[in-house]
Amino acid sequence: MNFIRAVLHMLWMAITVIPWALFVVVVSYFISSTRLYWICAAWLRLSVNAGTVILGIENRIQGMENLPQGTKDPAVLLVKHQSTWETFVMPAIMPHPLAYVFKKELLSVPFFGWAMGRLDMIHIDRSQRARAFAKVVQQGRRLMQEGVWVIMFPEGTRIPRGQKGEYKTGGTRLAIAAGVPVIPIAVTSARCWPTKAFIKKPGVVDISIGQAIPSVGRSAEELMLEVENWIEAEMHRLDPEAYPAQP
Repeated sequence: MNFIRAVLHMLWMAITVIPWALFVVVVSYFISSTRLYWICAAWLRLSVNAGTVILGIENRIQGMENLPQGTKDPAVLLVKHQSTWETFVMPAIMPHPLAYVFKKELLSVPFFGWAMGRLDMIHIDRSQRARAFAKVVQQGRRLMQEGVWVIMFPEGTRIPRGQKGEYKTGGTRLAIAAGVPVIPIAVTSARCWPTKAFIKKPGVVDISIGQAIPSVGRSAEELMLEVENWIEAEMHRLDPEAYPAQP
Protein backbone atom coordinates (compact mmCIF):
# COMPACT_ATOMS: atom_id res chain seq x y z
CA MET A 1 0.00 0.00 0.00
CA ASN A 2 2.81 2.47 0.83
CA PHE A 3 4.36 1.77 -2.57
CA ILE A 4 1.07 2.55 -4.30
CA ARG A 5 0.73 5.73 -2.24
CA ALA A 6 4.25 6.80 -3.26
CA VAL A 7 3.51 6.18 -6.95
CA LEU A 8 0.26 8.14 -6.78
CA HIS A 9 1.97 11.06 -5.04
CA MET A 10 4.77 11.14 -7.58
CA LEU A 11 2.25 11.09 -10.43
CA TRP A 12 0.34 13.94 -8.80
CA MET A 13 3.52 15.97 -8.49
CA ALA A 14 4.63 15.27 -12.05
CA ILE A 15 1.23 16.10 -13.55
CA THR A 16 0.72 19.34 -11.63
CA VAL A 17 4.27 20.73 -11.79
CA ILE A 18 4.30 21.06 -15.58
CA PRO A 19 1.40 23.54 -16.02
CA TRP A 20 2.36 25.29 -12.78
CA ALA A 21 5.96 25.81 -13.87
CA LEU A 22 5.00 26.99 -17.34
CA PHE A 23 2.50 29.42 -15.85
CA VAL A 24 5.14 30.77 -13.44
CA VAL A 25 7.66 31.30 -16.25
CA VAL A 26 5.13 33.21 -18.35
CA VAL A 27 3.63 35.44 -15.63
CA SER A 28 7.06 36.19 -14.11
CA TYR A 29 7.54 38.88 -16.77
CA PHE A 30 4.40 40.75 -15.69
CA ILE A 31 4.13 40.56 -11.88
CA SER A 32 6.29 41.37 -8.85
CA SER A 33 8.75 38.86 -7.39
CA THR A 34 6.76 38.77 -4.14
CA ARG A 35 3.50 37.91 -5.87
CA LEU A 36 5.30 35.29 -7.96
CA TYR A 37 6.71 33.75 -4.80
CA TRP A 38 3.26 33.33 -3.25
CA ILE A 39 1.99 31.69 -6.44
CA CYS A 40 4.79 29.16 -6.07
CA ALA A 41 4.19 28.76 -2.35
CA ALA A 42 0.54 27.96 -3.11
CA TRP A 43 1.63 25.00 -5.25
CA LEU A 44 3.99 23.82 -2.52
CA ARG A 45 1.12 24.07 -0.02
CA LEU A 46 -1.02 21.95 -2.33
CA SER A 47 1.84 19.44 -2.59
CA VAL A 48 2.11 19.22 1.20
CA ASN A 49 -1.66 18.76 1.45
CA ALA A 50 -1.44 16.06 -1.22
CA GLY A 51 1.24 14.40 0.89
CA THR A 52 -1.19 14.37 3.79
CA VAL A 53 -4.08 12.99 1.73
CA ILE A 54 -2.13 10.49 -0.39
CA LEU A 55 0.85 9.55 1.78
CA GLY A 56 -0.74 10.06 5.19
CA ILE A 57 2.02 12.46 6.34
CA GLU A 58 0.85 15.17 8.74
CA ASN A 59 2.75 18.11 10.22
CA ARG A 60 2.80 19.02 13.90
CA ILE A 61 4.26 22.50 14.30
CA GLN A 62 5.40 24.22 17.47
CA GLY A 63 7.22 27.49 18.11
CA MET A 64 5.62 29.74 15.48
CA GLU A 65 5.60 32.45 18.14
CA ASN A 66 9.42 32.43 18.01
CA LEU A 67 9.48 33.85 14.49
CA PRO A 68 10.08 37.61 14.05
CA GLN A 69 6.74 39.40 14.05
CA GLY A 70 7.42 42.56 12.03
CA THR A 71 6.77 42.64 8.29
CA LYS A 72 10.38 43.65 7.62
CA ASP A 73 12.12 41.92 10.55
CA PRO A 74 15.00 39.89 9.04
CA ALA A 75 16.13 36.37 9.91
CA VAL A 76 18.21 33.47 8.68
CA LEU A 77 16.41 30.13 9.13
CA LEU A 78 18.73 27.18 9.79
CA VAL A 79 16.88 23.91 9.31
CA LYS A 80 17.61 20.24 10.00
CA HIS A 81 17.67 18.40 6.66
CA GLN A 82 16.45 14.79 6.42
CA SER A 83 14.33 14.65 3.25
CA THR A 84 12.60 16.61 0.49
CA TRP A 85 9.61 17.13 2.79
CA GLU A 86 11.01 20.16 4.66
CA THR A 87 11.97 21.91 1.43
CA PHE A 88 8.28 21.86 0.50
CA VAL A 89 6.88 22.49 3.98
CA MET A 90 8.83 25.60 4.92
CA PRO A 91 7.37 27.92 2.24
CA ALA A 92 3.97 26.37 2.90
CA ILE A 93 3.93 27.35 6.59
CA MET A 94 6.09 30.47 6.86
CA PRO A 95 4.41 33.92 6.96
CA HIS A 96 7.28 35.58 5.06
CA PRO A 97 8.69 34.90 1.60
CA LEU A 98 11.75 32.65 1.79
CA ALA A 99 14.91 32.67 -0.32
CA TYR A 100 16.71 29.35 -0.55
CA VAL A 101 20.45 29.15 -1.10
CA PHE A 102 20.97 26.33 -3.59
CA LYS A 103 23.43 25.03 -6.18
CA LYS A 104 22.89 26.42 -9.67
CA GLU A 105 22.66 22.91 -11.18
CA LEU A 106 19.08 22.71 -9.92
CA LEU A 107 18.09 25.38 -12.43
CA SER A 108 18.49 22.83 -15.23
CA VAL A 109 15.85 20.47 -13.77
CA PRO A 110 12.97 20.53 -16.27
CA PHE A 111 9.96 22.61 -15.25
CA PHE A 112 10.72 22.77 -11.49
CA GLY A 113 14.17 24.25 -12.02
CA TRP A 114 12.89 26.62 -14.71
CA ALA A 115 10.33 28.01 -12.29
CA MET A 116 12.93 28.33 -9.53
CA GLY A 117 15.09 30.33 -11.90
CA ARG A 118 12.34 32.97 -12.17
CA LEU A 119 12.20 33.46 -8.39
CA ASP A 120 14.38 35.92 -6.49
CA MET A 121 16.54 33.36 -4.72
CA ILE A 122 20.27 32.71 -4.29
CA HIS A 123 21.77 30.11 -6.63
CA ILE A 124 25.50 29.62 -6.36
CA ASP A 125 28.42 27.86 -8.01
CA ARG A 126 29.87 25.70 -5.25
CA SER A 127 33.17 25.32 -7.13
CA GLN A 128 33.87 29.03 -6.55
CA ARG A 129 33.58 29.17 -2.79
CA ALA A 130 34.79 32.71 -2.10
CA ARG A 131 32.72 34.26 -4.89
CA ALA A 132 29.75 32.08 -3.97
CA PHE A 133 29.73 33.27 -0.38
CA ALA A 134 30.18 36.90 -1.43
CA LYS A 135 27.08 36.46 -3.60
CA VAL A 136 25.17 34.93 -0.68
CA VAL A 137 26.01 37.91 1.54
CA GLN A 138 25.24 40.52 -1.12
CA GLN A 139 21.92 39.02 -2.19
CA GLY A 140 21.02 37.88 1.32
CA ARG A 141 21.35 41.41 2.72
CA ARG A 142 19.20 42.84 -0.05
CA LEU A 143 16.50 40.21 0.32
CA MET A 144 16.31 40.52 4.09
CA GLN A 145 15.98 44.30 3.82
CA GLU A 146 12.94 43.61 1.62
CA GLY A 147 11.34 41.35 4.25
CA VAL A 148 12.48 38.03 2.77
CA TRP A 149 13.95 35.42 5.11
CA VAL A 150 16.96 33.43 3.92
CA ILE A 151 16.69 29.70 4.58
CA MET A 152 19.66 27.33 4.66
CA PHE A 153 20.38 23.72 5.60
CA PRO A 154 23.64 23.88 7.56
CA GLU A 155 24.35 20.16 7.10
CA GLY A 156 24.39 20.77 3.37
CA THR A 157 22.69 17.52 2.38
CA ARG A 158 19.98 15.15 3.57
CA ILE A 159 21.05 13.23 6.68
CA PRO A 160 19.57 9.81 7.61
CA ARG A 161 17.29 9.54 10.62
CA GLY A 162 19.15 9.40 13.91
CA GLN A 163 22.37 10.77 12.44
CA LYS A 164 24.09 14.14 12.44
CA GLY A 165 25.93 15.77 9.58
CA GLU A 166 28.66 18.37 9.72
CA TYR A 167 27.16 21.77 10.50
CA LYS A 168 28.84 24.26 8.18
CA THR A 169 29.07 27.92 9.16
CA GLY A 170 27.74 29.53 5.97
CA GLY A 171 24.41 30.40 7.56
CA THR A 172 25.89 31.95 10.68
CA ARG A 173 28.51 33.82 8.63
CA LEU A 174 25.69 35.34 6.60
CA ALA A 175 23.74 36.27 9.73
CA ILE A 176 26.78 37.94 11.30
CA ALA A 177 27.64 39.81 8.10
CA ALA A 178 24.05 41.08 7.85
CA GLY A 179 23.62 41.64 11.60
CA VAL A 180 20.45 39.54 11.81
CA PRO A 181 19.37 36.72 14.15
CA VAL A 182 19.26 33.03 13.28
CA ILE A 183 16.26 30.76 13.87
CA PRO A 184 17.10 27.07 14.50
CA ILE A 185 14.47 24.58 13.28
CA ALA A 186 14.32 20.85 13.99
CA VAL A 187 12.37 18.57 11.60
CA THR A 188 11.72 14.83 11.99
CA SER A 189 10.79 14.25 8.34
CA ALA A 190 12.83 11.04 7.95
CA ARG A 191 10.40 9.34 10.33
CA CYS A 192 7.94 9.31 7.41
CA TRP A 193 10.06 10.16 4.38
CA PRO A 194 13.42 8.37 4.78
CA THR A 195 16.46 10.01 3.25
CA LYS A 196 16.52 9.50 -0.55
CA ALA A 197 13.74 6.89 -0.28
CA PHE A 198 10.93 6.41 -2.78
CA ILE A 199 8.52 4.65 -0.42
CA LYS A 200 7.16 6.85 2.39
CA LYS A 201 5.32 5.91 5.57
CA PRO A 202 2.23 7.54 7.08
CA GLY A 203 2.81 9.40 10.31
CA VAL A 204 3.54 12.75 11.92
CA VAL A 205 6.44 15.04 11.10
CA ASP A 206 7.34 17.30 14.01
CA ILE A 207 8.57 20.78 13.16
CA SER A 208 10.00 22.70 16.11
CA ILE A 209 11.01 26.35 15.71
CA GLY A 210 13.48 27.60 18.29
CA GLN A 211 13.89 31.06 19.71
CA ALA A 212 15.83 33.65 17.70
CA ILE A 213 19.54 33.70 18.50
CA PRO A 214 21.24 37.12 18.08
CA SER A 215 24.34 37.13 15.89
CA VAL A 216 25.87 40.46 16.94
CA GLY A 217 29.25 40.05 18.61
CA ARG A 218 29.41 36.31 17.93
CA SER A 219 31.86 34.23 15.95
CA ALA A 220 30.42 32.06 13.18
CA GLU A 221 31.75 28.89 14.76
CA GLU A 222 30.41 29.68 18.24
CA LEU A 223 27.01 30.66 16.87
CA MET A 224 26.72 27.55 14.70
CA LEU A 225 27.67 25.36 17.64
CA GLU A 226 24.78 26.83 19.60
CA VAL A 227 22.45 26.20 16.65
CA GLU A 228 23.74 22.64 16.27
CA ASN A 229 23.36 21.86 19.97
CA TRP A 230 19.79 23.16 20.04
CA ILE A 231 18.69 21.34 16.88
CA GLU A 232 20.27 18.03 17.83
CA ALA A 233 18.93 18.16 21.40
CA GLU A 234 15.49 18.93 19.99
CA MET A 235 15.78 16.03 17.53
CA HIS A 236 16.47 13.68 20.44
CA ARG A 237 13.41 15.03 22.25
CA LEU A 238 11.08 14.87 19.26
CA ASP A 239 12.22 11.50 17.90
CA PRO A 240 13.75 9.51 20.77
CA GLU A 241 13.26 6.19 18.95
CA ALA A 242 15.84 7.29 16.36
CA TYR A 243 18.55 7.79 18.96
CA PRO A 244 19.50 4.69 20.97
CA ALA A 245 20.38 5.29 24.61
CA GLN A 246 24.07 5.92 25.16
CA PRO A 247 25.87 3.69 27.66
